[in-house]
Amino acid sequence: MHDQRIVIKVGTSVMTNKDNRIVRPTLIKLIEQIVELYERNIICVLVSSGSVIAGKEVLGESQIKDKAIRRQVFSSIGQPRIMRVYYNIFHDYGMKCAQVLATKRDFNPGIHRENMINCYEGLLSEGVIPIANEDDAVSVTNSMFSDNDELASLVAELINADKLILLTDTDGIFTGHPDDDNSEVIEKISIDQNVEKYIQKSEKGEAEGRGGMSSKIKIAKHSASKNIPTFIANGKQDRVILDIVEGKNVGTKITK
Repeated sequence: MHDQRIVIKVGTSVMTNKDNRIVRPTLIKLIEQIVELYERNIICVLVSSGSVIAGKEVLGESQIKDKAIRRQVFSSIGQPRIMRVYYNIFHDYGMKCAQVLATKRDFNPGIHRENMINCYEGLLSEGVIPIANEDDAVSVTNSMFSDNDELASLVAELINADKLILLTDTDGIFTGHPDDDNSEVIEKISIDQNVEKYIQKSEKGEAEGRGGMSSKIKIAKHSASKNIPTFIANGKQDRVILDIVEGKNVGTKITK
């Protein structure tokens, strides 16, 4: 039986390079840490972005004008591709993984939620690493998550996780723009602290976009309010997951 459960969300910015291509060595480093935690009786659930990017790599430019349908197509093509990458890496370490797709409405009280709990509990009891993602093929408008951070938060609640780790391409929440030399990482915040004031909306509005830092803070505070300590940290940093589990000052910790 495993002593702890951790939900780890890997953002697209962590797993891709500047050319928007998936970087396998980065995923290998993350999975090595998950394997090491498993050997310490800590089991992880991975919430992974990347299916849309993976689909674009296969299909190239799409002729589909409708943005929602285009996303569905890219994701449907990319899902098996990204899962094959994960499957092969876990297999190399002698471990098994599984895919769990969901829409937002699956988390509403009822039979769907119960089925998901049974699925996760079954997988975890067998030592299989669940890899969660949004079911883009059917989740449009009302049944969409705001982003995979929200999905990760809901999964953390569903399985009673001990920690939620949101991995991005910055070192945490800063006291200003991350590129500013005077900005520092805020090591710890409570759900009552107003750190949103530090988030600067870029010209493209990234801070408010799908998976932006404003969204991460909102999700992190929500999870922390449910007694799940949440961390925002740099997924490209070596041993970042292990460092967080070992209590080192990495990223930003959000607590109740």
